[in-house]
Amino acid sequence: MLGIARQALERFHDVTTDDDGALTFAHGGVVCALQGLELEEGLPVLNLTCVVAWDLPVESDVPTRVALGAGEGLFGTPRVIRGQNGWDVTLRYAFPASGLDEKAMGTLLMLVVSSASSMRAELTSEQSTVEP
Repeated sequence: MLGIARQALERFHDVTTDDDGALTFAHGGVVCALQGLELEEGLPVLNLTCVVAWDLPVESDVPTRVALGAGEGLFGTPRVIRGQNGWDVTLRYAFPASGLDEKAMGTLLMLVVSSASSMRAELTSEQSTVEP
């Protein structure tokens, strides 16, 4: 299933295979990792994790913006974590991969990473308008 996902992603991105078999790539400033696992026999699942933004200023109230629909994506679950240097935001999406051909897999993956990129653009646009 990761082979099909790799072929699908390579139509749009440079893809790297990590030592653990995960596929990594970047889309619109968002770093993504795709991992595969078999929950039980016959149930292959892919898990896509997108690192949307990191070290966003604490005073920018990122959790509220994300909760109110920053990025307005239909695919994926956003998560906001307060890191040492500010807010970090990820988007995760897990789905059964059985039966998806390259075109369908590519469409689904691009819907998720496009949502992550939209969220990143919205969350970081405030940062580019703040004067130093």
